[in-house]
Order: sequence, then C-alpha cells, then structure tokens
Amino acid sequence: METNYALNGRVRTSAAVSKKSGAGKAGAKLLPYAMVAPSIAVFCVFILYPIGYMIYLSFFHWNLIGPKTFIGLENYLDLLHDADFWQVMGNSFLYMFLMVSFSLMIPLLLAFTLKQDTRLNKFLQGVLFTPYIVSLVSISYVWMWMMDSDYGLINYLLHLFGMSPVGWLSDPSVALPSLIFVSVWKGIGYNTIIFISSMETIPQYLYEAANLDHAKKHTVFFRITLPMISPTIFFLTLMNIISAFKVFETVNLMTQGGPMNSTNTLVYDIYQYGFQFYKIGYASAMGVVLMGIIGICTVLYFRALSRRIHYR
Repeated sequence: METNYALNGRVRTSAAVSKKSGAGKAGAKLLPYAMVAPSIAVFCVFILYPIGYMIYLSFFHWNLIGPKTFIGLENYLDLLHDADFWQVMGNSFLYMFLMVSFSLMIPLLLAFTLKQDTRLNKFLQGVLFTPYIVSLVSISYVWMWMMDSDYGLINYLLHLFGMSPVGWLSDPSVALPSLIFVSVWKGIGYNTIIFISSMETIPQYLYEAANLDHAKKHTVFFRITLPMISPTIFFLTLMNIISAFKVFETVNLMTQGGPMNSTNTLVYDIYQYGFQFYKIGYASAMGVVLMGIIGICTVLYFRALSRRIHYR
C-alpha cells in the first residue's frame, strides 16, 4: 500500500521517495570511484601499460624498425651468460651501497651538529641545500672540469702540495667513487634538512630527562635521537636505494660508462642497448631484471626493518 506525501504543494508516493533515495545511495557509493578515476587512468596509461609492454618486448628480438621476432627466454639466458652484465650489476650494487651509506651518515651527523636555531646554522643549512636545487647537468659539467686529469682544479691543488695527479674519471679504480662523491654531494643538503626537521619534532622533555640523569652525548644520540627519527631514516634509506639503482644522468654526462665499463650501471646499460645498439628486447629484459631487483630490495627492506621503526 502506497502512502502519499505532501511536499511543496505536490503529492508524492512512497515508491517515488524510495526510488529517489535508492538512486542517491547508489550515487554516493560511486562518487569515491569517480573521484579517483582520473588518477587511476593516468596510473594505468603511464605506469602499468609501459611495464606490461616492457615485459612483452623482453620475449622478442626487435630493432625498432623491422618486425618483432618471438624468441622466448633467450634474452634472459643471454643476460645470465653475459660477463659485462654481471660487471654492470656489481657496479650498480656497489654504487647503491656506498651512495646510500654516505648519503645517510654524513647528513645525520651534520643535522645533529646544525640543529640548533642560530644564524650561523641557518646560513650553513642554506649553503648545504643549494646544490640540491641546482641542475644536475650543471653540477656534472662543473665536476667534470674540476676532476679533469690534465686541467682540473683538484689535480692542480694536489700539484701545489707536491702530490701526483689522479685520474678521477679516467682511472677504473677511482672513477666510480668519483661519481658516488658527486651524487652524495648533491643530495647531502636535502637529507640534512629532512633530518633536522625530524629532530625538531622530538619532545624536549626527553632531552631534559637525559640531562637530569647526566647522560653522555653519544648515549643521548643513540638512545633518544636515533629511535625517535627512525621513520625518517627508514624513508630516506628506501628513497636513496631506489634513486641509486636508477642513476643515469651522472654516468651519461661524466663517464659514459667508462673507463673499461667501470662506471656502467643498469639504467645506463639499458639506454645503450635500447637506443645505441637498438636491441630493444635485450634492453627490455634488463629493465625487467632492474624492476625485479628494486621490488625485491623494497620488500626485504620493509620486512627486515618496518617492525623496528618507532612511530610516535
């Protein structure tokens, strides 16, 4: 039995009211999906599709011009038997380990030193942060000049002190550490500022209690400061790991993977095989391997350290 409702001078049945309310509930349920639909579309087009197409191409031989030839797992088998690939893999892991280590330890010590709110510290923080906002291309060219074996500023200073010149970018044993130094130098200011911001959120009463207990500075640092900023350390470590595996500009501009393949990394090797040698399938297989390495490192890192993070 329908019930009549009088609303604004019009008579509406209970069925009509129920129908409208049902439509309103359905619209309310679909609204969140409609709001995230543009982001999902962008994610699918610019991230999921390229990943899927890369995996698809890794099973083919293709030179960008001729037809694709399906070869199955041949590209991956060639990778396993390629000595240069394993050297590139070793370079990438060494670069990642050293770059992440120095990019965290040095800024952490600087942040602990410069966290006091003084004019001098503010000035030094600004000086440290400046390289981060400068173009990496500009920084690379400046350091290429400074590290030049014949006319570089660093070797000139070494000569003034009676020391032998160093092939910073031409010696296979020194070239990779030189690139790591440039990367650490560029990002040191950003990491320092992040650490200082995190330290400023630590409750002051913890330091006051430690002071009352006459705790030493290193004890305060390891027992209070480090645990309280552990979420920041966790975040910066993960971001630096991913960034280290994706390094390209510094290698491309300063060494082009040389000398003797000593500074070649996975991303630059992918670029060479894809856009210089036109081995798209082989480059795609290397891209899949790189994606797998980053994914595995991320999962292992989360499982190993996520439970040890102290969230306030």
